[in-house]
Amino acid sequence: MRRFRHADPGFDLAFRSFLDEPRGSPADVDAAVAAVLEAVKAAGMAAVLRFAHEFDKVEITAETIRVTPEEIEAGYEACAPNVRAAIAFAAARIRDYHARQRPADQRWTDEAGVELGWRWGPLDSVGIYVPGGRAAYPSTVLMNAIPAQVAGVGRIAMVTPPGKLQPAVLAAAREAGVTEIWRVGGAQAVAALAYGAGPILPVDKIVGPGNAYVTAAKRRLYGVVGLDALAGPSEIVVVADAANDPDWMAADLLSQAEHDPSAQSILITDDEAFADAVCAALERQLTTLATGQDAAASWRDHGAVIIAPMEAAPGLVDMIAPEHVEFAVDNPDVLADQVRHAGAIFLGRHAPEAIGDYVAGSNHVLPTSRAARFQSGLSLYDFLKRTSITRCDAEAFARLAPHTIALAEAEGLPAHARSASIRLNKR
Repeated sequence: MRRFRHADPGFDLAFRSFLDEPRGSPADVDAAVAAVLEAVKAAGMAAVLRFAHEFDKVEITAETIRVTPEEIEAGYEACAPNVRAAIAFAAARIRDYHARQRPADQRWTDEAGVELGWRWGPLDSVGIYVPGGRAAYPSTVLMNAIPAQVAGVGRIAMVTPPGKLQPAVLAAAREAGVTEIWRVGGAQAVAALAYGAGPILPVDKIVGPGNAYVTAAKRRLYGVVGLDALAGPSEIVVVADAANDPDWMAADLLSQAEHDPSAQSILITDDEAFADAVCAALERQLTTLATGQDAAASWRDHGAVIIAPMEAAPGLVDMIAPEHVEFAVDNPDVLADQVRHAGAIFLGRHAPEAIGDYVAGSNHVLPTSRAARFQSGLSLYDFLKRTSITRCDAEAFARLAPHTIALAEAEGLPAHARSASIRLNKR
């Protein structure tokens, strides 16, 4: 963990250098992924099954790769009742939040007599990647599938690494209405969704987080298939004053550190004694945390404490452009309203980031690695397309045509100009 003081000379340079330190994947990932993509593109299901044996150490066939309806139902029944209730509770809130994002179609006639507008429509098909291995992620199923369902996507195909499918994941899929689930993970799963592989038909867009191999595969498939974002290690910034309980703030910092040794947790406070208390509380909590090994590595290698006046916090948050930021202060809106770059903002002492991960209703698929400067989190809009509409009658066309001709000729495109002039001359 590094400690910075905003008042120290050279703070900006030192802190920016800290933010630029790599938290990514090994250098050989991209080459390995390129080979996997080419193999799946060429050989389809045969390559997918070979990689399942090679990478996941499981034997599956073209007949057993799809999760059956009976398996989904059995997973739902095996899921603990309190977890099923929590899934249903979260799903209802996520569904409501995203339904409120639905945009309206528009049509109007302007002063030239031209009818203009747009209409929104859902994508035909979407693939959802749900990670496995380190943990079960029913929340990932809900956050990716429900907005697609609300948007009206016709086909939702879910992929998740082979092996034992966690009951909570299957219960979440059932709750979200996902019936097409494939036992395939890693870069080969992304390739199968993009290119198709036997019974796995290609999709129009792929969403959902994954490991370094999944992210590298998505990067290489840009332009082949629609993509949501390139997920990096998780991040949280906690802006807190000394009126907080240090144990609460320590728990919030660890809530992201436990995701991965490459995750990043940063505390911004104006009280050095409070910062010491939070750090001490964090170290105590690590000793009893089941995910303590990963969390400790994250805090040690990528964690930071910044001692700064509260009025400097919004500028620091914008510099970091984090995935999540909490404002655990009185009147949090005063500071939060000044922030331009953050994936999600949590206001007040009783709004820990964890509720956003699960049940607040807002989406937890958010930009990382400073991408909040130019990108938003997953939403209903990721599953919709906007189509523009133009209608001209003869009179409206006559008003637009001369300008169309002038611009087409200026660009050296005579057929464009003729397309307008031929109609103008035949009126």
